Amino acid sequence: MALPQVFLDELKQRCDIENVVAGYLPLKRQGRTCKGLCPFHSEKTASMVVYPESQSFYCFGCGAGGDVISFVMRIENLGYIEALKLLAGRVGLDFPEDEREDPSLRVKPMIYEINRAAARFYHDCLMGEGGEAGREYFLSRGLSRKTIVHYGLGYAPPGWDKLRDFLHSKGFSDGQLIQAAVAAQGKNGGCYDVFRNRVIFPIIDLRKNIIGFGGRVLDDSKPKYLNTPDTPVFKKSRNLFSLNFAKGSADGRLILAEGYMDVIAVNQAGFPNVAATLGTALTSEQCRLIATYAKEVIIAYDSDGAGRTATSRAVGLLAEVGVKTRILDMKGAKDPDEFIKKFGAERFKLLLDGAGNVTEYQLSVLKAKYDLDEPDQRGSYLTEASRCLAAVESPIERDIYAGQLAAETGVGKEAILQSVSANRKRQVRQEKKKEWSAIQSGRGPALAPGGSAPRSTAAAIAEEGIIACLLSKPEEAARLEGVISQKDFITDEGREIFGIIIERLQQNTSVSLSDLAGALTEKQMGFAARGLARQQGIPPAADPLGDYVRRLQGARLKAQVQDAAQSDDAAAALAEELRRRKQR
Repeated sequence: MALPQVFLDELKQRCDIENVVAGYLPLKRQGRTCKGLCPFHSEKTASMVVYPESQSFYCFGCGAGGDVISFVMRIENLGYIEALKLLAGRVGLDFPEDEREDPSLRVKPMIYEINRAAARFYHDCLMGEGGEAGREYFLSRGLSRKTIVHYGLGYAPPGWDKLRDFLHSKGFSDGQLIQAAVAAQGKNGGCYDVFRNRVIFPIIDLRKNIIGFGGRVLDDSKPKYLNTPDTPVFKKSRNLFSLNFAKGSADGRLILAEGYMDVIAVNQAGFPNVAATLGTALTSEQCRLIATYAKEVIIAYDSDGAGRTATSRAVGLLAEVGVKTRILDMKGAKDPDEFIKKFGAERFKLLLDGAGNVTEYQLSVLKAKYDLDEPDQRGSYLTEASRCLAAVESPIERDIYAGQLAAETGVGKEAILQSVSANRKRQVRQEKKKEWSAIQSGRGPALAPGGSAPRSTAAAIAEEGIIACLLSKPEEAARLEGVISQKDFITDEGREIFGIIIERLQQNTSVSLSDLAGALTEKQMGFAARGLARQQGIPPAADPLGDYVRRLQGARLKAQVQDAAQSDDAAAALAEELRRRKQR
């Protein structure tokens, strides 16, 4: 879809990258740049830099980079056109429609339409004749009719073709139903319904699109729960059930539960700020999404062994994105649904308000493992507890907990604090080593993750520099004619980006980073953004473009010498050429 340049220019002017990024994560101003925790990988030390002058960003930890459009594409999991529409809507800019739009861009709207029709079908089945089994299940779980309608709950009747035939009547083909994952490919051609004889939970994203479904069986068949697989509009690891209702919490607090019914029961009890993962363990992507809408999470997982394991994992992931976490201790009930049924909404509110912090939860779990009357077990408890307290940032809190441990075990508080201090120093060293290794292991300044591995770091840096110069001053491309071409580039990314830039310039088309957002892959955007980031970190040279070209030519000659090593004559000639270049 060809968009008018005037529209793209206006959108770039209105969408300042610093303002847009700051809407997703806290940024700290540092001179002419801003720094923040990268939302595209887990980290505790901020490594993502936003450059207002070039309207670009780059993460020195994972290699993610680009402009404001590519940032929104990545963080919202959108395509290029979808990201443009989102940004245009935010700044009140009309999006130009084009009847010749690429059909591939219609895939997501088509799946949304199928999902809406399917959700209506399931809901009508639940509320109509033949839906008794589904209604009986929801009513037995204590759900009101209002709650059923609020969540758009449904029922998939028995049979292999009920939904398929309904959607056929709406004009959808077998191929489209399979692409939307509401139907599966049959052995003899055609397709059949994925959800059969299950109650249905529609999954809705933050833009109120139905992106998938969860289904629970009404008998003992397996699997008990079935979720829509990943599709062009749905990624289980990047979405949360009911976050569309929970995101507006005034106090910035989110209750994180395990399953659909827990979430719905808590919402019905008067707490809309509740969400759950979608049949998987909590992921780092979901944590980054949570951090966008909540300052504090109260984990309300089941109180069994699996729930405690999931809680420990969630605590670590949420800490990495800077979200404060508390843990719900539901004595007398295995989950929030059961607690509310037994004790009521008022008791649940008191439970929420009194939820313990992570340290209290971790110490209670450790204490339950040991018999403190036995000296050796008491020592093991203190060893593990000291490691736990070493992660506590506040020295006052460490002192308070050390006093509690001393009272429990009869060991002096000073001895406990010394053990905590030694563990803390060790953990800090390990963390720094881990973060440094993550940056150095294939993700250094010469190459973004997943990119091609150049034989010459100098060549990769030179290629980045050439591309950065062309992005900043495209008029200088005329100097390169007859001097270098695509074949002179060693890395795949550099070669491809250079070719795209030269082609666009030959067509008199703009080549800023934002203009290339729809043409470059994520890896290529990271490559280009890294070059711009590097440019802003070094003193300006008299002729940076010429310097980069000479470096690239020299690196290529070195590579040719290595390739020609089997031929003495060719190697000697190339070595002489390399010597002459160094003397210039």
